[in-house]
Amino acid sequence: MQGYQLEFFMEQSKRHGHQALFEWLLETARNNGIGGATAFMGSMGYGQHRRIHSARFFELADQPVEVTMAVTAEEAERLFAILQAEKVHLFYVKLPIEFGTLGEASA
Repeated sequence: MQGYQLEFFMEQSKRHGHQALFEWLLETARNNGIGGATAFMGSMGYGQHRRIHSARFFELADQPVEVTMAVTAEEAERLFAILQAEKVHLFYVKLPIEFGTLGEASA
């Protein structure tokens, strides 16, 4: 199947409403038919403002988070429309990919 790998980057403390943004993004993807998404907690990183973000013992809220998913073109369009409607400010990467499943599902 042809589609896109979407990668979204944020700090753990970033919120959308009353919820952590990465959790909201995972739930939104699931509720809109996207087959899977994964949140990765980073140990250190920096963004456009060149400020270092890291997972320190007392400041885990500053920890970098990446949410990744493989989607069809239609799913990507639907998700980006939701993000725009919700006025979510978020850095992303969109890469064209081929994806699928190998082998048989286990019982």
